[in-house]
Amino acid sequence: MTTRMAFLSRLGRGAAALLLATALAPGLSLAQSQAFPNRPVRLIVTYPPGGSSDLMARIMGQKMSEVWGQPVIIESKPGAAGSIGMEYTARQPADGYTFVVGNLGPAGVNPLLTKVPYSMERDFIAVALTAVGPNILVVPAASPYKSLAELLAAARNKPNTVNFGTSGPGSMSHLAGEMIMRQAGVKMIGVPYKGGGQAVNDLLAGQIDMVVSDALPVSQHIRTGRLRALAITSAKRSPMSPDIPTFAEAGLEGLVANNWWGVFLPAGTPKAAVDSYVEVLNKIMVNPDLKDRFAGLGVEATMSTQAEFRQFLAAENAKYAKLIADNNIKGE
Repeated sequence: MTTRMAFLSRLGRGAAALLLATALAPGLSLAQSQAFPNRPVRLIVTYPPGGSSDLMARIMGQKMSEVWGQPVIIESKPGAAGSIGMEYTARQPADGYTFVVGNLGPAGVNPLLTKVPYSMERDFIAVALTAVGPNILVVPAASPYKSLAELLAAARNKPNTVNFGTSGPGSMSHLAGEMIMRQAGVKMIGVPYKGGGQAVNDLLAGQIDMVVSDALPVSQHIRTGRLRALAITSAKRSPMSPDIPTFAEAGLEGLVANNWWGVFLPAGTPKAAVDSYVEVLNKIMVNPDLKDRFAGLGVEATMSTQAEFRQFLAAENAKYAKLIADNNIKGE
């Protein structure tokens, strides 16, 4: 010890301080990585409050806060079909303290349809797939169509007479309608609305023929008999709606179209912070309370590795790029 102190004394105070800092640096870096997060974290939601994305984000934020011991603050940045929130997140400091729950629209389809002010490959780190949810083709209770086969027969016999409501260009309700037309070889008319709720309201009033909707807005109306479910877009029957046949079971092969949600961080976020997200998501996404609450929204909580999520995103991108090209779909 005496020899070491004498050596430091000969170096001088400045050099000694530098030497000590260098020696301690690995330990400090480890302590800093283990400390993440040591202040509140912001979760950006790309849609208005009250919808599926917002409700799921609040459930996730609560569970993440419980594990991390730090508040997870929800910030709504809606607009431009989710693109505003994605751009906002991409421009935040890459320190791990801001993340976004992106979904099929702004993280998948929007960049294929229109020029958006961000690049999913350049501006984001894909962390994990956190939820998937099927869509349900519904018609009014008074509809003459009792099955998918009857609806498609009518569309074949009289092209461009059957219509379907959508949440606007590039929405899942729009893309699912386009997929039905491609797979079945029929012509129908898409009727765009500013939101899925408006489309469902007009469907209930008998103003439009059908909607392919996410489960949350229509499940109650199916249970009360105001809407009739003809098919669900999942590959297998959903445990949340086991009585609804898949499109394949209903007579239309090759149609699978699920909503999905996942966690993204700004590009450049340190690996230690990314690893902390992976760790916390692995814990909360299997939490029974979270899974039950997600199921109540009509979605299934899930968890993936980063590699699995990247592969999933690539497959979704390829599928919808082909659909957009085949059906000549245009953005707004």
